[in-house]
Amino acid sequence: MATRRGPRFKECRRLGVNVCGHPKAMDRAGAPAFKKTKKTSDYGLHLIEKQKVKAYYNILEKQLRRYFEQATKSKEMTGVALLVALETRLDNLVYRLGFASSIRMARQMVSHKHIEVDGKKINIPSFAVKVGQTISLTEKSRKSEQFKKAFLSDSKAKLDYLERDENNFSGKLARLPQRSEIPVQINDQMVVEYYSK
Repeated sequence: MATRRGPRFKECRRLGVNVCGHPKAMDRAGAPAFKKTKKTSDYGLHLIEKQKVKAYYNILEKQLRRYFEQATKSKEMTGVALLVALETRLDNLVYRLGFASSIRMARQMVSHKHIEVDGKKINIPSFAVKVGQTISLTEKSRKSEQFKKAFLSDSKAKLDYLERDENNFSGKLARLPQRSEIPVQINDQMVVEYYSK
C-alpha cells in the first residue's frame, strides 16, 4: 500500500500552514533561512492549495484526482463535495475523533485492524463512513494504554458533526460537515481551478 513518508515539518513550512497538526511544526517557519524571496506565480498558488489537500489528508495524487472526479458529479459545489468526501474517510475520522494524534497514526491504526465500524473490523483507510455509523476501538485495542490515553486526553477542538462516547471508546458521524466546520486552511476553489485547467 503506497503512502506518503516525506518530512512533515519541512512540508508544513513549505506550504505555510500546519498540515500535520503537530504543535512544533511551524516553530522555525519565521527563520530567515525559510523566507521566500521570489513572488509565487498564479500556477504556483494553485499548486500549493492542491498540495495542502494531499498533506492534510495524507493521500497521493492519484487518490486526490479520483476524489475530484467524483466531486464533479455531485450536486454540491465541487470544492465542498471534495472536502466532505475526504473528511468522511475512515482514517481522517479516526484522527478527528482523537483515537490517534496524527493522520499517519490514524491510517496505521486502521490498517492494523484496531478500528471497527458498526462492530465490524475495517482495515481500509479510505473507507467512506456514512452518517450514523459508529467508529470504535476493538475490544483488544481498548486494553492498550497508548490508545486509551490518546482518546481520553484528546485536546483537539470538538467538531459539531462528530459525537464522542468516552465510556465506550467510540464516536459517531452525526451528520455531514459543512464547509465552514472542516478544520483545514484550504482555498478549495483554487483546487478546482487547478484540476479544471
